[in-house]
Amino acid sequence: MTKFLLSYVSAFLLAGSVLSAVGSAGSAFASQPALSTAQEKPAAASHSREQILRLNMEEPATLNPIFAEDTVSGALIRQIYDSLTRLDEDGNPVLSLASNMKLSPDKRTYTFTLRDAKWSNGDPVTAHDFEYTWKHALDPKTGSPAAYNYYSIKNAQAFSAGKARSEDIGVKALDDKTLQVVLENPIPFFPTMVSFLPAVNKNVAQANPQWATDPKTLVSNGPFRLDQWEHRNKIVLVKNRSYWEQEAVKLERVEIFMIADASTELSMFDKGELDWAGNPISGLPIDAIEPLMKEGKLRTKPKATSYYIRFNTEREPFTNAKIRKAFAYAINRQEIARHIGQAGQTPLMGITPITASLRPEGFFADNQPEEAKKLLEEGMKELGIDKLPEITYLYNISDRNKAIALTLQATWKKVLGVEVKLQSKETKVVLDDQEQGKFAITRSSWTADTNDPVDFLQKFVEKYSSSNITRWHNPVYAELIRKSYVETDKEKRKQILLAAEALLMEEMPLTGIFSDVNAWVQSDKLKGVRIDPLSKIDLKWAYLEEKGE
Repeated sequence: MTKFLLSYVSAFLLAGSVLSAVGSAGSAFASQPALSTAQEKPAAASHSREQILRLNMEEPATLNPIFAEDTVSGALIRQIYDSLTRLDEDGNPVLSLASNMKLSPDKRTYTFTLRDAKWSNGDPVTAHDFEYTWKHALDPKTGSPAAYNYYSIKNAQAFSAGKARSEDIGVKALDDKTLQVVLENPIPFFPTMVSFLPAVNKNVAQANPQWATDPKTLVSNGPFRLDQWEHRNKIVLVKNRSYWEQEAVKLERVEIFMIADASTELSMFDKGELDWAGNPISGLPIDAIEPLMKEGKLRTKPKATSYYIRFNTEREPFTNAKIRKAFAYAINRQEIARHIGQAGQTPLMGITPITASLRPEGFFADNQPEEAKKLLEEGMKELGIDKLPEITYLYNISDRNKAIALTLQATWKKVLGVEVKLQSKETKVVLDDQEQGKFAITRSSWTADTNDPVDFLQKFVEKYSSSNITRWHNPVYAELIRKSYVETDKEKRKQILLAAEALLMEEMPLTGIFSDVNAWVQSDKLKGVRIDPLSKIDLKWAYLEEKGE
């Protein structure tokens, strides 16, 4: 670590040591708006066309909210589950399954009152379902890859680490209709967070551990329910007649195909066989993006998503920071964004995306081939090797991911003289391989659950966790993130997180490629689809009209 960075980090740790132990882990950039129950109603539509929406996605890894971490699973879960809050089109939370929310004077205790709502099997949705789900996700025996999403709750992380009891966790059903949540520290964006933390039916989940794998046993409480799941072929959702606000749901059926080839997907859209093609649920062919943009058909929207690669720091040669930096510095991100992204992606020389960036210009210069060669040579000397072991790059199958993988492979060969073998697999297999450390370099991306830098940075605190597959750990970094949770001054908190990201980029267990955008095409007849700034798609208010506007 450079002397500058050491003094930079030390200064913030020293400043943090005198800070109050009770503060806000909330966003340094936006205040949490007051919640309302008002729902945006779609414009009057002609319903002479059958309300069947046709989309394309990958095979989801899971439809159990406790285990979901990938984008595809999350997108489907949003359609078949509801939570205490739901996001509007601007990404602001509105009350959903909760009819009321009260916040204590110290801003650490939330009390949610649940409305009368039912599961798709007719059971009432209760506060006990939420308590069960959140505690079950935190239980180390469960092995949830998304357990860290609940760490803001009092004693949640301690319980997950085996240092507290279940009854110590700050979530409790006071009765069937009342859920009390006590936080470790005040978090202004907590109402946004809970929109991504739905419950499962406690009785169903306890009776059958495999309940979420079959349409016959999957019970949900959202606008739609799962009707068919033909693996690697098709998923069908139908309107949930038990949904508490089912009158707002216009679509009767959502047919989801699983076509891996982006060109085939776009061809189906052009033929009228699909109503949507592209992000955030799939991707467009790279060679189609510029023509679609010129024709005025392409729709784009910035999103809180970082596209990056991760190194396995427990596998040589990436046990060495200089070699990790050599591979990172060799990359020309501007060229990848311009020629592969093509839709306004921003080169990323950090980990936080442009929507939540702490330093938009980045922490190092893009495209440094000579520095990369020098660092590789120095790193190999430090390891005492004159030849690199076989290196593989693991990525999940998609048109864009493949193009980026091929570009990286060519770049590392040209700049560093290193042969990198490419491995492409289905998303579920990639996630399993990543968690088990079966990779040297792997493609990743992260879309925020809250548009705050800590949402990205906190993933790399624990060494052995499913959210930190790099296996990198630095106690100084962990302490900086911890201090950011309790810092109440927005500017000081920002500087603490800036020091953390600077340290992360100095040791380089991962490196950014670009800050992403959504790019898609949709039928002129399709209205009411919501894509919020966090890139979450919501079909609750979607409908099809006979004629485009």
